[in-house]
Amino acid sequence: MRCAVIGLCLALAACASVPERVAGDARPLRLASWNLEFLAERDGEGCAPRVAADYVAMRRIADGLDADVIAFQEAENEVAAARVFDPARYVIVMETRAGAPRGSCGGRHPDKTLIRQAVGFAVRKDLAFERHPDLAALSLGDPQLRSGVDITVRPRGAAPIRLLGLHLKSGCFSGSDARACPVLLRQVPALEAWIDTAAKGPVRFAVLGDWNRRLALAGDSVWREIDDAEPANADLRLADDGVPPGCDPRYDSFIDHIVLDRRAGAAMTGFAETRYAAGEKHYSDHCPVSVTLAG
Repeated sequence: MRCAVIGLCLALAACASVPERVAGDARPLRLASWNLEFLAERDGEGCAPRVAADYVAMRRIADGLDADVIAFQEAENEVAAARVFDPARYVIVMETRAGAPRGSCGGRHPDKTLIRQAVGFAVRKDLAFERHPDLAALSLGDPQLRSGVDITVRPRGAAPIRLLGLHLKSGCFSGSDARACPVLLRQVPALEAWIDTAAKGPVRFAVLGDWNRRLALAGDSVWREIDDAEPANADLRLADDGVPPGCDPRYDSFIDHIVLDRRAGAAMTGFAETRYAAGEKHYSDHCPVSVTLAG
């Protein structure tokens, strides 16, 4: 009998040591995006050839983001991404589009080959998530244009969130007259269709990555087209709205964006750009951006 009583007490103590999660007790969710600029699997390759110390420094920056999910762009493959996003901390998910090296880099590195540039996510290992089919429509049938990567993350004790990581065509940063604009503007309907479908669903969502577009410019046509509140949850929030970038003094408007639907936007508590320290080497031509959502 005494053993039974002791066992019961131990069981009750064990139960008491794990407090029940209550509403509002969820950990804030941090989402980030970083274009890694031709991140190659091996040292010295690609249009931004790096040495081992560069990869170490980039991993230090990635770790410092303390993000739950990081959308990334311009990684050659999973091995390249794992050199920046610690496999002990993150699961790497990348688009299935094969892509292929095509041509030389020109400029400072005419002897180097243009490597595959792929989109992906680094998801914190203790986060449950499910993968959906890639948004291949963004590639417009061109194997050199990137697909979108589509996942739903299910944080413990918090509302799930659907995430689309993308990297749109470069060269149409504003207006519609630049040579690249016909391509980027053809990508927009596929993106808007994804947004509208997600907006009708029960799960909040965010679209994040390198949009190659200055969405915060007054009257931007791409932003006007996707932020139409039809359906209601397509009333979007641009996380960097009103915040000037500081990564490169040549640019006064972001092209890397985190766009939140009405539900996720209501939970946003902060936006940040992680800049390189004064005098520090720029390990990519982009700086990471991140947003924090209340659980």
